[in-house]
Amino acid sequence: MTQTAQAAHLPGDKADRDIAGQEYLAFTLGKEEYGIDILKVQEIRGYETVTRIANAPDFIKGVVNLRGIIVPIVDMRIKFKLGEPTYDQFTVVIILNIGGRVVGMVVDSVSDVITLSPEQIKPAPEMGTALNTDYLIGLGTIEQRMLILVDIDRLMSSTEMGLIDKIAA
Repeated sequence: MTQTAQAAHLPGDKADRDIAGQEYLAFTLGKEEYGIDILKVQEIRGYETVTRIANAPDFIKGVVNLRGIIVPIVDMRIKFKLGEPTYDQFTVVIILNIGGRVVGMVVDSVSDVITLSPEQIKPAPEMGTALNTDYLIGLGTIEQRMLILVDIDRLMSSTEMGLIDKIAA
């Protein structure tokens, strides 16, 4: 392989990831299981009390100080209109790094990291769901499990969220 060909084919390229499969962090909201790109996850923390921000949308619970960084916390159960959220020992905050901004996302629980090959990801059906299909990558299937794969970049940078400037496509 020439040096140019080697440089053009570095391990970790998107093409390599597509062949090897992509890893998703699986989490639950209500009775549904969702997945987001593991590369967007900075850390997973237990839920802690947040500082409320006046006039913030109801799905933005507030902010926390994470090692000197003020992080907005979004409760996805409120965002997706999945009923009244309860906070217990399983409630976690997934800290995301999106477009250089750090955002926290409250979910009911986190289960595992799943590797999905392109064949295991089906397009999302067009239907009137709580989650706009613009923010869906598709549905990931593994045996009897089905993950709703969320394009967390697009969701968190959407104008309705107002958290992050539009990410350059």
